[in-house]
Amino acid sequence: MSRVALVTGAARGIGAATVRALAADGFSVVAVDRCADDPALPYRLGSRPELDRVVAEASSKAADPGAVLAVEADTRSFEQLASVVADAERRWGGLDVAIAAAGVIAGGVPLWEMPAAELDAVLDIDLRGVINLARAAVPALLRRPEPRSGRFLAVASAAATRGLPMLAAYCAAKAGVTGLIRALAAELGGTGITANAVSPGSTDTPMLAESARLYGLPGAESFAAQQPVRRLLQPGEVAAALAWLAGEGSSAMTGAVIPVDGGLAL
Repeated sequence: MSRVALVTGAARGIGAATVRALAADGFSVVAVDRCADDPALPYRLGSRPELDRVVAEASSKAADPGAVLAVEADTRSFEQLASVVADAERRWGGLDVAIAAAGVIAGGVPLWEMPAAELDAVLDIDLRGVINLARAAVPALLRRPEPRSGRFLAVASAAATRGLPMLAAYCAAKAGVTGLIRALAAELGGTGITANAVSPGSTDTPMLAESARLYGLPGAESFAAQQPVRRLLQPGEVAAALAWLAGEGSSAMTGAVIPVDGGLAL
């Protein structure tokens, strides 16, 4: 039987690329996205048509065309995520990997001038959404019989270690994700389940385009020069690291935060 993975933020960006990579690696995948805009945020979020396209693309690469499932759920709701996890267990008999890739960005002003609704959206989606997924998914990972090889993975950011002006809430949320991963790794010690994260640099996604707008830059390409590789990263490059972490080859790693950032952290 194929291993089963759940990915949030699956409609576009790194989440979408991760769904495609896992399907190509033989996973059954639950592709989760809210598929709705947020009234607190001034840019578009992933949509149902985008999620459906991702699932169709991933299904075309999968050994079993029915192995990729699109599900609408809001990561800010523990109950919705718990329902998605339960459905995955009923459909495929269990869950092996959970990947928290859903994220948003807001700011462009000093923290003390940031509208409360935008602050709440960043903290609730970028940090609490990861916590909610852990609370919903880890019990399912533990329900797999021993010897287990479960994986809980999260997308952090170079912003977890770099202080980015006008993005203080985003930096705080991503630093929280890295702290959460380290604590989960300690709590899961001896269970066969590992917890790791990747910290991307400037990656060519709609969220980076919004970051450029917040800084008054002409476009996302403006961020390329700050990375030693002198280019933007592609979502598939970050997804490749997540897919490797989801596999058996990463069994010796837990509590790690891996920079996939083109050298930005340097």
